[in-house]
This record gives sequence, structure tokens and C-alpha cells, in this order.
Amino acid sequence: MDTIQFIIEFLGTFAFAISGTRLAASKQFDWFGGYVVGLATAIGGGTLRDVMLGLTPFWMTDSIYLICTAFALIVTIIFRKRLVGFNHTWFIFDTFGLALFTIAGIQKSLFVGQPFWVAIVMGCITGAAGGVMRDVLINEVPLIFRKEIYAIACIIGGLVYQFCMWCGLGIEITVIASFISVVVVRVLAVKYHISLPHLKVEE
Repeated sequence: MDTIQFIIEFLGTFAFAISGTRLAASKQFDWFGGYVVGLATAIGGGTLRDVMLGLTPFWMTDSIYLICTAFALIVTIIFRKRLVGFNHTWFIFDTFGLALFTIAGIQKSLFVGQPFWVAIVMGCITGAAGGVMRDVLINEVPLIFRKEIYAIACIIGGLVYQFCMWCGLGIEITVIASFISVVVVRVLAVKYHISLPHLKVEE
């Protein structure tokens, strides 16, 4: 479990760091600004999760996550034209990061003895909170509050995770099923413009 958790958090860190630095590059931030935005995206949700669970934030126990974010910055600098020029590249990395961190949040919460409904909430926070910090830093309305299905995808992924666990499936199958469910929900929601109703004030 520890190995799987580390792999998921590392891959999620890289994916979210790429999405953060890519958006910072589109706003013409300097290299330091790009690193800060990428780091906030990558560790923001996990930090909030660990604090709420009474744990030391994961990135404070291993510097690999800071190094991973720096590597993501280098990748963005080298492939800037390709990453910044196409919106679908940001969407891919953001969606993969969302799915991976949702799973990481669920697994860590269950590991410390939290009930499944808390684990789903922690998974949602782990997946979505970093994106909120990213959008605030680049002066955008957070994606989670806009028309796109975002946090709902995390919740669905969490429900799939729990269903697989209740069915007695192995951890590998459970992780894969949860990952696919988050990605599929995000892709279908964007492709077919599926969204929740907007709050409107009647005039």
C-alpha cells in the first residue's frame, strides 16, 4: 500500500505541476512564478488533506515532490510551445492529476482509519483544492466553481473505489477502476458540455 500510495502521489504531483506551470506560462509568469503556481497546484490539495487528518503534509517528509515540480517546470520550459499552444494538453494533465490525487486522498484517509464517507470527501479535497489555489494565483475563477464537472468527478471516483472495495476486488483493480471513472466523467462532461445548473437570481 505504501508503494502504491507513493507512486500515485508522485504521478499526481507531476501531472498537476505540469497543468499549473502550463497555465502560468500562458499568463507569461517568470520561471519562479511558474514554479510557485505548479507547486501550489501539486501539493495544495494533499497539504489541506493531511492537515485535516492531523498528519504531517506529505511533501514535508520527502523532498522528491519539490524536485518533481521542478522537473515539471523544466519540461514546460522545453516544450512550452507545444504545452501552451494547445488547450487539450492542459486538460489531459489536469484530468490525470485530478484522478490520481482523488485516489491518493481516499487511500490515505482509509489507511488512518477514517470512514468511507470521510475518505471520499478527503479524496475530493485532495483532487480539487490544488486546482483552486492554482486558479486563484493566476487570477481566474476556480474551475471547481464554474460550469465544468470537476469535484463531482472526484465524488464518482470515490464511490467507484468504495464499491470495488466492498466487492472484495484487489487494490490494483480498485485503483484502475477509480482512475478510469474520474477520467471518463471529466472527458464526457467536457465533450458533451454536461454541467450542473447555474445559480440564478430572478429579476
